[in-house]
Amino acid sequence: MLRVNPRAACVEALTRWEKGDEFADKILHRALTAQRFSTLDRAFFTETFYGVIRNKRLLDFLIAQLCEADLDETTRQVLRLGLYQLLRMRIPHHAVVNETVELAGRARKLVNAVLRRCIRELDALKKVINSAPPGVRFSHPEVLIERWRKNFGDEKTHQLCEWNNRPAEIFVRANLLKVTPGELLRTADAEMLPKHPLMMRVKQIPLVWIVGGLCYVQDPSTLLACEMLDPQPGERVLDTCAAPGGKTTYLAQIMRNEGKIIACDASAKRLTRLRENAARLGVSNTICAQVDWLKNDHSQQTFERGEFDRILVDAPCSNTGVIRRRVDVRWRLTSHDEFSQMHETQLAMLRAVSPLLKPGGTLVYSTCSIEPEENEQLAKRAAEEINGLELVEQRETLPFRDEIDGAFAARFVRN
Repeated sequence: MLRVNPRAACVEALTRWEKGDEFADKILHRALTAQRFSTLDRAFFTETFYGVIRNKRLLDFLIAQLCEADLDETTRQVLRLGLYQLLRMRIPHHAVVNETVELAGRARKLVNAVLRRCIRELDALKKVINSAPPGVRFSHPEVLIERWRKNFGDEKTHQLCEWNNRPAEIFVRANLLKVTPGELLRTADAEMLPKHPLMMRVKQIPLVWIVGGLCYVQDPSTLLACEMLDPQPGERVLDTCAAPGGKTTYLAQIMRNEGKIIACDASAKRLTRLRENAARLGVSNTICAQVDWLKNDHSQQTFERGEFDRILVDAPCSNTGVIRRRVDVRWRLTSHDEFSQMHETQLAMLRAVSPLLKPGGTLVYSTCSIEPEENEQLAKRAAEEINGLELVEQRETLPFRDEIDGAFAARFVRN
């Protein structure tokens, strides 16, 4: 069987990402599924694909320093790939040049010249990078740099950018419906997190953990909203934006599979994943329903006013708290207007679901954003404008402070 060239596959995947609207993780998953990579080639492909996307602005800055020619899309991707290896990976320089030039087709001479010039001038280029503006140095768009400087200051902004550029660690939640954390620790090399007694850090997840539904892969920050909601066994709970099921299955775990969770999502495909995850983890108190809360369709009429003891609104958001994991999010945020538009969408969702909450019931609104428009400002406005909702608590996690993903949760009660 012929070996699949991981560099060629990476250039193809990067070109598809650049041209289309697909998220990077979906392109990566499709490529890894379609190609029979060796273990080493699989790791190389993943590292370079995500690495080039993370460092796109920095790599284009380097290309501008080293080359004055107009580049077609494929040649640019080939150069990005080669420069990323020279700058960020411990691969012999001659191997990087030889392998990368082979991908360049008619642009071989140009690619060869640029890469060799980079090697000759590498020390000087690193000094140029260190003196470049933060958006270039950390490879983030200016819209995010400006916002974070305003909200957090220069030092915290730099820390946040550095965090976003690190490869994400793997965290798993022990599924108490099937196993205890101690039992998991006896079967693999894992480290418990002191502040999160259900969470552990692993370098590689044993297949039996996944297949057997013994754990769920998620960042510790995702537990915040569920624990603030604090659902009790026997209660009726609505999870409005539930797929793929990380929070839903944790709610079921907290409730010991007693009571009822109605887990909703607008996407039928995502609901299929939720059902699969719930079944794998042994969740038996959850019913899935396809609902778009932003449309006045008939599906919402199946719910009665004041039907639920607790409601979780894990709203669509900008995802700025999880850029480390979702590497292409930074390039999808192009203007400040997007945050105000997201604010209106989130408020509309809260307006739609709040009548379904019982008097005295609890509603938790959450995001994986670190932007005030989507978090504190949204919670304040909801308390002022939505009849009966009283804001009682807010919490957040910040990567540069808490060493986990960014998240926000606000708890309301209905009076």
